[in-house]
Amino acid sequence: MSDLGLKDASSGVHEEPDGILRVAVHGELTEDRARAIIGALRRVAESGGDVLVLVDARRMGPVPPPARKALTDEVRTARLDAIALVGASFSVRVIVALLAKGIQMLTGRPYPQHFFATEDEGRAWLLAQRDALRAGRQSSA
Repeated sequence: MSDLGLKDASSGVHEEPDGILRVAVHGELTEDRARAIIGALRRVAESGGDVLVLVDARRMGPVPPPARKALTDEVRTARLDAIALVGASFSVRVIVALLAKGIQMLTGRPYPQHFFATEDEGRAWLLAQRDALRAGRQSSA
């Protein structure tokens, strides 16, 4: 697992051996943390990698308005191929669903995201999304 340059120990982004980017947020998601997380994901996209994100939201706290705005601003211009959220609370699910719909409306790009009870379920879905992405790229080449 490699660290992608996120120094804050209370939230981390790590690339796992299967290429999935694992994000863990413990406690409140601040504006700075939100921007740092998206920045790490953006670096993967810029390097040409698939941006498949497994978010462990089991210990995630509130997402205050400044963090929601930062996520909207940053995600609008970042390429995220698929996001699986594990253990998200009702409020986090609502925020993510609203962000996804808003970003789709603003950009016209799909924003595949899904909620799961376990990491295994989320990982399996992300790997299926990766296979579909790669198959699509091969057929268009």
